[in-house]
Amino acid sequence: MKQSELFTKTIKEKPKDEKSINAQLLIRAGFIDKLGAGIYSYLPLGLMVIENIKNIVREEINKIGGQEILMPSLHPKENWEITGRWGVEEMYKIKDENLGLGWTHEEIITPLVKKHATSLPKYIYQIQTKFRNEPRAKSGLLRGREFLMKDLYSFHTSEEDLLDYYEKVKEAYFKIYDRCGLKEKTFLTVASGGEFSSSISHEFQTITKSGEDDIYICKKCGTSFNKEIFNSKCDCGAIEFEEKKSIEVGNIFKLGEKYSKPFNMDNIVMGCYGLGITRVMGSIVEVFNDDLGIIWPKEVAPFNVHLLELDTDASEIYNDLQKNGIKVLYDNREKSAGEKLSDCDLIGIPIRIILSKKTSEKNCVEVKKRNEDKLELVEIKRLIEFIKNEL
Repeated sequence: MKQSELFTKTIKEKPKDEKSINAQLLIRAGFIDKLGAGIYSYLPLGLMVIENIKNIVREEINKIGGQEILMPSLHPKENWEITGRWGVEEMYKIKDENLGLGWTHEEIITPLVKKHATSLPKYIYQIQTKFRNEPRAKSGLLRGREFLMKDLYSFHTSEEDLLDYYEKVKEAYFKIYDRCGLKEKTFLTVASGGEFSSSISHEFQTITKSGEDDIYICKKCGTSFNKEIFNSKCDCGAIEFEEKKSIEVGNIFKLGEKYSKPFNMDNIVMGCYGLGITRVMGSIVEVFNDDLGIIWPKEVAPFNVHLLELDTDASEIYNDLQKNGIKVLYDNREKSAGEKLSDCDLIGIPIRIILSKKTSEKNCVEVKKRNEDKLELVEIKRLIEFIKNEL
């Protein structure tokens, strides 16, 4: 894509009504636009990142048998009355229509599986826009009133089968976070079941200074506990813990018969597994940034390379990169070198390529990775091979 044709532009100043790093950088870099508290538009660059995260999630959930569907956002009152949850404050309700906007989908998926499934187990998921009446809509993409989420539901005829699949989901989630660049900072954390389950649940908590949650990590065995259930002693017997701020990027629950029984699915146990797509996007920015801007991990970045032409035409290189399947943002704008370099760092694409008069005289380009200081001159004839080796 030519940057001169890009729909959005960068902004120099920090938005005054945003305190979180993720919102400030994503707005300044032209990935999102704020409409209201907890409500954002996802612009071309932002949507590219979201699609990359969604594709990673799809690939890993499909590998463990997930089948993707799409359920409605509008939910009838009667479904929620069956489980006694129509009165929850989280749901936006449409006056005089007996409809609500979905913030979770247990009340919809359960009768759907009852109606259509001819055998069990079944593993059904969707990637869907959710709506939550969030009184503390803040922290950018980390706590929104409208957000994108993957929710997976599993249905089983035995507790043993549920436990087996529960472990498979744990593994799949860590593969997702690994591909998104977050695995090294993400801990499986013991937590309460909350609104969803009377038993304990597990959260996937990513360590960052700006996190809203507090977790305690056992120094002996590495087990992590959410502050809400922490009792100063680990199951391994240790009493020394490290306290960290974190962001919850996923959660998994063993639901038992809590939702299947009200819908007359006798002796059927369920699991539910949530992963916030837009929250993962915001968390990546919270973890991977510096004073200059965002530093996107390779698999989620909107483009593989950012090509900058400085006082010389780089269209031939741009065309070559595209022909070889390399996704490139080509800065062909009539802007100063300083402005182009500043925008490049702010946007945060993994590899920067510069063609200038000085480098072209040597039949070379200057290549720099966003997460490194090292500059490297690469012969133009070797560029495609060089970039492919870096991807």
